[in-house]
Amino acid sequence: MGTPDQPAVEAIELTAVMHALSDDARLAVVRELACGGERPCGSFDLGVSKATASHHFRVLREAGITATRVDGKRRLLSLRRDDLDARFPGLLTAVLHATASEPGAATPAPDAPVAA
Repeated sequence: MGTPDQPAVEAIELTAVMHALSDDARLAVVRELACGGERPCGSFDLGVSKATASHHFRVLREAGITATRVDGKRRLLSLRRDDLDARFPGLLTAVLHATASEPGAATPAPDAPVAA
């Protein structure tokens, strides 16, 4: 099992990022990663089938929002915050803060940048 393809920083497209963040399940994954760091794919409780969860993880990875690292039989997801901030400064922080009051929203990590 090799490392899944993910776009280079300069290849991350705003339309792909916005599309990926437009789904509640994918947004929940991003919020949880922002709060807790790298996690195994199987640790997310999205309330969907494994196939649907895999689809959401793929959309996030292909948009450049997450990175997937293979560790034995596990796939670990992490947020590409630095890459997203380099490409679209403040976008991820704005989205996380704008959606923080939504039901089920996780609270961003204390070291997460706060929009001014």
